Amino acid sequence: MKKTVFTAVVGLALSTSAFAAAPDADALRKQVSGFFKPLAEQMPGAENDTAEKIALGEKLYFETALSVNGTQSCNTCHRLDEKLGGVDNKRFSDGAIEGAIGDRNSPTVWNAGFHIAQFWDGRAADLKEQAKGPILNPVEMAIPDEATAVKNIKDAGYSDEFAKVFGKKDAVTYDNIAEAIAAFERTLISKDRFDDFLKGDNNALTAEELTGLNDFVSSGCIACHTGPLLGGNMYQKMGLVKPYPNTEDTGRFQETNNPADKFMFKVPSLRIISQTAPYFHDGAAETLEDAIYQMGVYQLGRELDDDKVASIATFLKSLDNQREFKRTTK
Repeated sequence: MKKTVFTAVVGLALSTSAFAAAPDADALRKQVSGFFKPLAEQMPGAENDTAEKIALGEKLYFETALSVNGTQSCNTCHRLDEKLGGVDNKRFSDGAIEGAIGDRNSPTVWNAGFHIAQFWDGRAADLKEQAKGPILNPVEMAIPDEATAVKNIKDAGYSDEFAKVFGKKDAVTYDNIAEAIAAFERTLISKDRFDDFLKGDNNALTAEELTGLNDFVSSGCIACHTGPLLGGNMYQKMGLVKPYPNTEDTGRFQETNNPADKFMFKVPSLRIISQTAPYFHDGAAETLEDAIYQMGVYQLGRELDDDKVASIATFLKSLDNQREFKRTTK
């Protein structure tokens, strides 16, 4: 960690210690304003999206023809239905082919376009590039090649809609499939009470949640979980202070072959975190409280007591998504 970050964390811990008993919303907001910002109303790239492209992308997001045997869609692992928070709540997701199973936990699709990169190891630069990966991944949707994916979408009757959206005949291409899916995903911006608090609503958070926010900050969590997403904007070593037990997955090192990237993973966003269990790249933490405790040990070198863990969890639940997804296309 940069020394300046730790200095800020320690300083903020000392300056906000008086809030433990009765946090003052205005004062606490002022203290944390340098670390957190409300989510933007639009994701990067959304300025070029049309309503027609978004609608096509929504259909494709739920389209099982993009899997080898017609059993899976993007929504299978990144569930938007039934208020599941953009995940399937499994440690590792099942693949289209029976017996196939992934080796990393599926992150939420909500707010994904705000991240610095996609996937735990950052191997995709943006949503469009990310959308191309699972379809051809033999352990996931298992389509053998781009040509097969294009044929499946044509056979499913999408040709006219693609021509309308992209303004030319024969517009069903693998690139355009990914572009349409990305356009839809760029609409998935969560809404929560923490943003209401950051924007000045003193009644948005309860006294217990304000205390939890203070504990979140003073415990050092903001060393990595900052910005509008409370994460998603940097890579960090899993096991920064104390080695993490899972040494099989070496993270970004598998992509870069750079020894400095060994065990480095993208820091997850904490938006809607209470709805996306289990946690970490390997899904090893089953509950939010367990995740908080483990992060204290492995990342901060601290064993947070039960009260502190519960307090931080209470704050994090104020990040629950209040925007329910409602499918508009079939």
